[in-house]
Amino acid sequence: MTLKTFIEQLSLAALLLGMLNGPVRAADEIAFWNTPQHGGNSFNRLPPDQAYFNALRGYGASWVRLSYDKWQSAQRDFLIGDADHYQGLVAQDLATLKATLERAQAAGLKVVITPLSLPGMRWSQNNGGKFDDRLWQDKAYWQQSAAFWRDLANVLKDDPTVAAYNLINEPAPEKMGGLPEHASLVDMYHWYQQQQGTARDLPAFYQMLIKAIREVDPLTPIMVDGGWYGAADGFSYWPKALADQRVLYSFHMYEPYAATSAPNLKRVKPYQYPGIVPFGQGKEMWNVQRVATYLQQPFGWAKKNQVPANRMVAGEFGCIRMLSGCRQYLEDVLTVLDKKQAHWAFYSFREDSWDAMDYELGKSKVPWSYWQAIDQKKPDTLQRHKTPEFEPISSRLSKNSPLTDQNKKP
Repeated sequence: MTLKTFIEQLSLAALLLGMLNGPVRAADEIAFWNTPQHGGNSFNRLPPDQAYFNALRGYGASWVRLSYDKWQSAQRDFLIGDADHYQGLVAQDLATLKATLERAQAAGLKVVITPLSLPGMRWSQNNGGKFDDRLWQDKAYWQQSAAFWRDLANVLKDDPTVAAYNLINEPAPEKMGGLPEHASLVDMYHWYQQQQGTARDLPAFYQMLIKAIREVDPLTPIMVDGGWYGAADGFSYWPKALADQRVLYSFHMYEPYAATSAPNLKRVKPYQYPGIVPFGQGKEMWNVQRVATYLQQPFGWAKKNQVPANRMVAGEFGCIRMLSGCRQYLEDVLTVLDKKQAHWAFYSFREDSWDAMDYELGKSKVPWSYWQAIDQKKPDTLQRHKTPEFEPISSRLSKNSPLTDQNKKP
């Protein structure tokens, strides 16, 4: 054992001891999800400061879906050390995560921990832009991923800020496995029949991770994304719900992606919303009715498999803010989610490395100082404010704003 490894293990042991002597979870967090919860996604390159969390809570958010994979680590991959071979949590990174959770708690926010990488599945933006399919080819990485989640759950199990563990963001075992995106239901069923028991069996993978977590943490809710990057039709081929009764099922909504994504604005004639847009193997008219029928899929699956509606989560949704129909798109998506009384988290809140879905910026381009801050690894200093683009989200959040509550007092 090297001196560096010894010091890291000693630091981790001290941190774990301190946490074991810390406060016990005050309440069973599954109750938090019994009523609709609305929040935002935090995928920032720097750990969010207190002002960030205060601002999100000030709008009325009750939770934040927190990803840490862009944060700087002394090792290759934040918290897991090395996605090529997991050997234990990185003590320094764990301390950074815990301090961030404390800031969220001080603001009155619940947190859903959301890794973008697992052993054998390094997030593409940390992997030279290449999709990492190893997790879906070799079950040895399943074992390492289970060990990671067991270790992390053992540390966080009594943290009252943590409302759920989101096991992995946007898994896509289908991508290199021969199933086209948005395939027909028949094709999905046929594909899964061939893949059951293999390393591409997403429900089985989740069952392994849940079993590992429950060995040390029987209570904290667990959130799982559907397949094909969390698409709303990603649960469609699952033959049944997972056995654990404390599971939340999360889907993401960016469809029609050809219109809502950044590459669309580079087209000579960008696709519009509402409008006819490529989807699957053809083109379709996308409007509020098509949004509603598409989003019905995860809720239809839930009803068929006796999953309560309050266990379904729109974990991400959004569109490029400069798209002329973005505001209408957000309104249409949220109208459907309102009717379902669904939990949701918009993408994204004050992201400091990608401005395209930062609705507080309206339709304006960011100044050069924004990109300079990224290059210099300094905090983003742009001022944000309410805009027409943010209104569909902010108006709904404001119903739960602490400022609104104060105004109601005599």
